[in-house]
Amino acid sequence: MKRFKSARQLQRFVSIHDPIANPFHFPRNTLSSAQHRDDLRNAAMQIWNKIACVAAA
Repeated sequence: MKRFKSARQLQRFVSIHDPIANPFHFPRNTLSSAQHRDDLRNAAMQIWNKIACVAAA
């Protein structure tokens, strides 16, 4: 309960935080570092292509 004034305040935060944070959590023990870097690079390139297409149009 660090930095929370009451258990109620903590519960409010956790009830909002949990559904948002879960989709972005992935188990690191199932991915190698190289695979993780490749996934990040691919995601960055997809974003860049979207931005470049919009800028070119």
